[in-house]
Amino acid sequence: MLVLGTAQDGGYPHIGCEKNCCTEAWKKDKKINVVSLALVDPYAKQWWLFEATPDIKEQLQLFHELTDGTYSYLPQGIFITHAHIGHYTGLMQLGREALGAKNVSVYALPEMKKYLEQNGPWNQLVALKNIDIKPLNKKHIIGLSKHITIQCFTVLHRDEYSETAGYKILTSGKNYLFIPDINKWSKWERNIIEEVSSVDVALLDATFYNENELPGRRMSEVPHPFVKETIALFNTTPAKVREKVYFIHMNHTNPILWDTEIQNEVVISGYNYAIQGEKL
Repeated sequence: MLVLGTAQDGGYPHIGCEKNCCTEAWKKDKKINVVSLALVDPYAKQWWLFEATPDIKEQLQLFHELTDGTYSYLPQGIFITHAHIGHYTGLMQLGREALGAKNVSVYALPEMKKYLEQNGPWNQLVALKNIDIKPLNKKHIIGLSKHITIQCFTVLHRDEYSETAGYKILTSGKNYLFIPDINKWSKWERNIIEEVSSVDVALLDATFYNENELPGRRMSEVPHPFVKETIALFNTTPAKVREKVYFIHMNHTNPILWDTEIQNEVVISGYNYAIQGEKL
């Protein structure tokens, strides 16, 4: 598993942000891509992409460089979680105005599939066969190769245009949990501690560090589990469980993206934060 991006949908630095978190990043040309993963099967020489972000062009190039061009430029398939801009709009780069791809497999839950098929410009990708949508359901189990199985499930999120998926990725090496967006852990019908305990690496929603991050805006409008809440929840677990947690999908205001002191606090507490370009 390779991390191709760790930021929230707007990326980092963020459009219109004049705070220190972003102004310094602009000065230093320190860009972080929107959250995305590359799942690699070195035996079959195949790979799959999780999320089609606005940064997909840079992420495909990053994957090509990280793997020394060993794998095909395009993945064998793309798994989408939901219809928020950071998670599917990169599909536009596969269309006739850009790559003009042929039948790229895109895995999507029913409402996400319908959204792509019934709304432009996405339905043009379907009509021109740039993409081939593979339907998922919330209990879907897919064998991608002899070494990899994907389990799909749903989580509660804002869901204006589609439901929201999470994925458990089972390989002959390590097992992974990927939940970049969810409202609150307590709202989910599953027990997040049990889910994390069942895998080796858990990439979890870390959009906001705490409740004070967006002054002047009601946090209930953008519900996510604060990193502080997740840490408080998992602090009751053994260290071997906590070390499985990798925070991902950080908003530009989240100091985990840019504050070394906070980064060190997270690590000292027994947790991890995903880093663009790293191999898990």
